[in-house]
Amino acid sequence: MTSVKLALCQMNVIDDKKENLKTARSMITQSVSEHADFIVLPEMFNCPYSNDKFIEYAESEENSPTLEEISSLASANNVYILAGSIPEKEDNKLYNTSYLFNREGEIIAKHRKMHLFDIDVKDKITFKESDVLTAGDEFTIAKTEFGKIGIGICYDIRFPELARIMVEEGALVLFYPGAFNMTTGPAHWELLFRSRALDNQVFCVGVAPALNEDASYHSYGNSIIANPWGEVIAQAGEKEELIISEINLDEIKKIREELPLLKNKREDLYEVIKK
Repeated sequence: MTSVKLALCQMNVIDDKKENLKTARSMITQSVSEHADFIVLPEMFNCPYSNDKFIEYAESEENSPTLEEISSLASANNVYILAGSIPEKEDNKLYNTSYLFNREGEIIAKHRKMHLFDIDVKDKITFKESDVLTAGDEFTIAKTEFGKIGIGICYDIRFPELARIMVEEGALVLFYPGAFNMTTGPAHWELLFRSRALDNQVFCVGVAPALNEDASYHSYGNSIIANPWGEVIAQAGEKEELIISEINLDEIKKIREELPLLKNKREDLYEVIKK
């Protein structure tokens, strides 16, 4: 049996980088005390979700206090940490970037958000990440001791082709640090995680910031794990919360044998390919 104990750190992110890192450190330490193997932080865990704050809080990978802190925590505690995402600065461009650290504190994968959150829901919410962020163009599949995992960020989950490509390349768990809002969250958050898990018969994990009513952007929270049968096996509420949940990767093989969706594809008629 291949079991992985996940820790989902639904942090309350505020307008203070040092305090955000302090919160991340505290939740990581608590996760370690509960014997977590793989710890996940939210999208923009060191930074308020706001275009002006992305600019203000941006860090380069080579000189990042945030990444240095997470690397140190991963190596000191012998755990994997998926550092949700931070605003990454490179060559006068900003990216929404997630970093995966191994047990030695080394970066073994990074994902730049591929699909930027440019929406306008009439009378409810308007946001345009592309005003300040540049889209990534790399698929991110990382090898771990538990098997391969796929990484997307928030809005990326709305594109089933991305999930399918990661699964075709062997990903057993799909991670999407995200920050859905109080309009899209209640409508689509759980539905999307259950759908991507069910479509691909994998585990699908979302980790969000907690709802901070004092912030300009209100995150829905509700960090979640969906299993290969499309069931929710763990879910937070809206406030700051730590979820510890063990998943059994052997469930994937069992479910794929019982309901062979991936085998039954009509590849003589259609396919999803990576360019």
